[in-house]
Amino acid sequence: MPSKSSARLAALTVAAACSAASTIVLTTPAHAESVRIHDIQGSTRISPYAGRQVTDVTGIVTGVRTYGSSRGFWIQDPDPDADPATSEGVFVFTSSTPKGVAVGDSVKVTGTVSEYVPGGTGSGNQALTEITKPTTTVLSSGNELPAATAVTARSVPAAYTPAGDPAANGSINALPLQPAQYALDYYESLEGMTVRVADTRVVGATDPYTELWVTVKPHENRARHGGTVYGSYDAQNTGRLQIQSLGSSADFPKANVGDTLAGTTAGPLDYNQFGGYTLVASELGTLESADRQRETTRKQRSSELAVATYNVENLDPTDETFAAHASAIVNNLQSPDIVSLEEIQDNNGAKNDGTVAADQTLTKLIDAIVAAGGPKYDWRSIDPADNTDGGEPGGNIRQVFLFNPERVSFTDSPGGDATTATGVTKIRGKAHLTLSPGRIAPDDEAWKNSRKPLAGEFVFRGRTVFVIANHFNSKGGDQGLTSQYQPPSRSSETQRHQQATLVNAFVKDILDTQKNADVVTLGDINDFEFSRTAELLEGGGELWSAIKSLPRSERYSYVYQGNSQVLDQILISPSIRRGCDFEYDSVHVNAEFHDQISDHDPQVLRFRP
Repeated sequence: MPSKSSARLAALTVAAACSAASTIVLTTPAHAESVRIHDIQGSTRISPYAGRQVTDVTGIVTGVRTYGSSRGFWIQDPDPDADPATSEGVFVFTSSTPKGVAVGDSVKVTGTVSEYVPGGTGSGNQALTEITKPTTTVLSSGNELPAATAVTARSVPAAYTPAGDPAANGSINALPLQPAQYALDYYESLEGMTVRVADTRVVGATDPYTELWVTVKPHENRARHGGTVYGSYDAQNTGRLQIQSLGSSADFPKANVGDTLAGTTAGPLDYNQFGGYTLVASELGTLESADRQRETTRKQRSSELAVATYNVENLDPTDETFAAHASAIVNNLQSPDIVSLEEIQDNNGAKNDGTVAADQTLTKLIDAIVAAGGPKYDWRSIDPADNTDGGEPGGNIRQVFLFNPERVSFTDSPGGDATTATGVTKIRGKAHLTLSPGRIAPDDEAWKNSRKPLAGEFVFRGRTVFVIANHFNSKGGDQGLTSQYQPPSRSSETQRHQQATLVNAFVKDILDTQKNADVVTLGDINDFEFSRTAELLEGGGELWSAIKSLPRSERYSYVYQGNSQVLDQILISPSIRRGCDFEYDSVHVNAEFHDQISDHDPQVLRFRP
């Protein structure tokens, strides 16, 4: 039986099928061969028949996809071979809606074997073996379907993936599959086959694209509310599996994290751009609700300063979420004294006409907070230069300070603008900002096409507190956990490392000027509490990420592909941390819910300055 050998891989070239996908083909002349599905799939990730024509490939139709850009059907050989590394299923890509085939048909297919890379080869994604340009003959109908393979806690290995081959730039494509040893190899060995899961807990809420995530390992790094915590680069959580549906999107369950898909969920195992291995269900389990309620933090005491960070996800005056955001701030966050908002857009949102002011956006939010029973917040911010801070073109997102003037005052030191840097000075033995509000090193290359940190000086009960609001470079461009390159490249880190280094240096200037200064650095850091970004931001002890004061099962602010993880952080200076007289809360109101108003959970810190 042919295998997907390194020699064949050496002859591969890459041809772009479109901007969103690529197909790997062989440079050798194509010719028709009669083979079985397991021959086509082979024992590595790339088919030994890639680029070749194959004829009379037989199988039972197990699923038909009639929607989206990847239309076609799956076939599976009911007579498998003895090799656990070779899949018995394959997708037949028809381009348009498949006609003349139905589930249960026995068919023979003639076509060209291709390796389709969802997202294009630049994405780093693995390839999906397909038969393209098919000619299909139905041999009989109403056949019994091949039994679905059960994906269970026992069947999925604990190890995620082998390291990539250094000779192939870290790719795992040519490595022989070891499905008993590595989770990614196990899933690859089932590509295109019908699989089933039973009584699985939801670890990623239903999103607008009618996808959700479950785990077949209920005890794997379990979060307090039923998710799966991503606590290190080596704990990828192998039990996670994405679920989509072959049925109507209207029938897809609206699930929250912690809910259960009871009974059997079964269908072909696909691989796609957004999440990798995906069970495309022809049979969906029954949703059993865990009756999750959104969290509410406690109210700060009169002697406590409450500081929060909240990414409101591209909020502009046309949005319909103002009342919901206001309710979250007033009721769930208990009206913090200072709120750092990220992703406040300008007055006309994504309309790209040079508008940069956001006073209408903020007025609408503050009025909604008052209507919800909260305080009349004041605000400070600096308008960015047009289209220089990244985010949605024309949106001009920025950080904003909301503060309750009945509880805290803002020390204004005028002159801050989009390009002028604030600094630190000493007045009567105390540290002060030269510009408040002001931006930290806004002209530095570290902030190119990214949000510049906003620094402000506040006074609470006679004591100055420095607050630095951040929104670091996003993770866009990083390779996914299921990438063909292992370990996956995290190219976006480079800019975040530069940004963290600059912010830490600024905090160090404050502390060198006044050793016992209270400094709070917070925002959407776009990186984990265990990351190198966080280490650089913490520096030599100038700051400490206070989310680490929580139990590991509660350390998350965001859920991505079924991994509950930290992106939003509040870091504190030694004077705040030293007495342990602080309390941290990740308030889970969004990330675990299908009807979220933002994809981030707000964070709250309470302390006595």
